[in-house]
Amino acid sequence: MRERDDPQVIGRRVQHLRAERGLTQRQLAEPAYTPAYISTLEAGRVRASDEALRHIAGRLGVAFEELAVGRPAHLATDLRLRLTEAQRLLADGRAEDAAAQYAALLAEAESHGLACEQATALLGLGECALETGELGSARECFERAEERLAGESLPVRVPAVRGRAVSHYLAGELRYAVYLLESTLDELNRGGLHDPDALLLLYASVIGPYMDMGAHARAAQAAEFALALAPRAADPALIARMHRSVARTLLAEGRVAEADASLAKAAELYRQLQLRTELANCHWMRGYVYAQDGELERAEEELRQALAMLSETRAALYRSQAAVELADVLHRRGKSAEAAGLLEGVLGDFSSERGAVHAAGAHRLLGIIAEDTRDTEAAEEHYVRALSLLERAGAAGDLADLCRLLGDLLRRTGRVEAALDAYRTGLGHRTAPGTTTLGPAPAQPPL
Repeated sequence: MRERDDPQVIGRRVQHLRAERGLTQRQLAEPAYTPAYISTLEAGRVRASDEALRHIAGRLGVAFEELAVGRPAHLATDLRLRLTEAQRLLADGRAEDAAAQYAALLAEAESHGLACEQATALLGLGECALETGELGSARECFERAEERLAGESLPVRVPAVRGRAVSHYLAGELRYAVYLLESTLDELNRGGLHDPDALLLLYASVIGPYMDMGAHARAAQAAEFALALAPRAADPALIARMHRSVARTLLAEGRVAEADASLAKAAELYRQLQLRTELANCHWMRGYVYAQDGELERAEEELRQALAMLSETRAALYRSQAAVELADVLHRRGKSAEAAGLLEGVLGDFSSERGAVHAAGAHRLLGIIAEDTRDTEAAEEHYVRALSLLERAGAAGDLADLCRLLGDLLRRTGRVEAALDAYRTGLGHRTAPGTTTLGPAPAQPPL
């Protein structure tokens, strides 16, 4: 609870409530206190003890907090119920409506000094901003949530840290996202703070950045820890998110059937929980799995469904990312004109600070399509732009392949020296599986 108001403020509050109820100072004071004490308190000349305020609150028929800090009874409970309603709006894909409700609840929580409810509202606003692709705003909300929770234990602060890391990841700052997640994992595990939900949230969140950086061994280990922690976790939405993340590592290891099974589990949980955006992301991942396994017709079906659902929920950044995956499948199915149109339509949603890895994927695919039509100048321009985005993001997993494509193009057009430079750059990014320039792996959880 926040610090009590000044004696003068409390005195005026007591006097107002007493007059409102038609009580005399003697009636309010008896049997434990004197009318003179009530008079002095109402004049603001004495700081009442908690015991005295509880007695007066009981006589007035109000909660102690209403006298001490002016907070109506049951306010915190009511706020928490309305925060849950806002969370449901977000889960239903109505991010803008949810953001408006979270903002109103944040202002109300701030006016009454309710720090935990403020943090919950800020976390909700951050998730809304992630969904609508406003990454700077999302990061600011998560930072403010962390500030409100500064006095709480690390497991309580983990959702805010994870939100901040995801904001950096989606902005293309892979290395910093990994640093945030790994250092928090390390602190939890070394400090003996073995909260299953907090650990599972962090391990599920670090898999994506690891994969994009080419740190496949670390991604596989994080997936292994996440699967081991899942039976101890209490949040079904978190377990579903874990299954979705783990599918990426299973796919990288060629375990396609297991990846699909993991996504099926996630999708079923999302359906039960009615989490529309997360369910759409599940269709997206299943499309990706089918595409990697060569089942292009099924991949197209899943990705079209994901794109339609994400368009309905106005999840701008996620929609654009799913569109890039769908365009890749369309190109492989011989529908290059539709693929190019889709990519040109979403490129404006990306930038070097927003969805850099998928922006690079869009330019890479446009380069391949341009090469197919023998427009080598446009192809080179797309490859170079993709290379710049990937280098800035540190996405070593995709850089080597892109350098090969650029080198082949330069060699075919007679620029051998430039082609050799591109190949050398690519070789520099072909690290051994699982190795990166990251620091030591975080301490392991006690499994």
